Amino acid sequence: MTARPSGVADGATISIYLLLFMFLSQPHSVQLNGQGIKTAIVCSRFNREITEVLLASCLSELKHLNIDYFEVKEVPGALEIPIALAYLANTTKFSSLIALGCVIRGETYHFELVSEQSATGITQVSLTYKIPIVNAILTTENFDQAKARAQPLGCNAARVAIEMDRLITDLKLC
Repeated sequence: MTARPSGVADGATISIYLLLFMFLSQPHSVQLNGQGIKTAIVCSRFNREITEVLLASCLSELKHLNIDYFEVKEVPGALEIPIALAYLANTTKFSSLIALGCVIRGETYHFELVSEQSATGITQVSLTYKIPIVNAILTTENFDQAKARAQPLGCNAARVAIEMDRLITDLKLC
């Protein structure tokens, strides 16, 4: 048996990756209806020009998908989002939560710290309270990237919140 150089995949691994790629590249239509869902959005004020677009597109999509009830809470920045999510999750009033924010790379290490810590905090809250939380905090290299991605991300955040809410409800019935 000949040793394969590290980093070189065998045929079975390549087949699995190919199947995964084919699956992920196929359009998956999920019927989304927000009736009966209660969600809350925590939105950062930092980089307000971007977060306003995120919030507007998210709210528009939630209304379009017939969400029954939602609340919006504002926080100063991305690092404050997880604590607000934890308090909202603790109320048990909501079946899903959405985090909206924008972190744009600057000249210091602060970008990495804020991006990593906010994402870790959001995941921790989601797993602790067993509630789906959509992390729609944009992390971009510059303002133009953030501006281009804000509207579609806000819209997608609403859709993911409903889809995950439905999935978790189904899993609880298993």
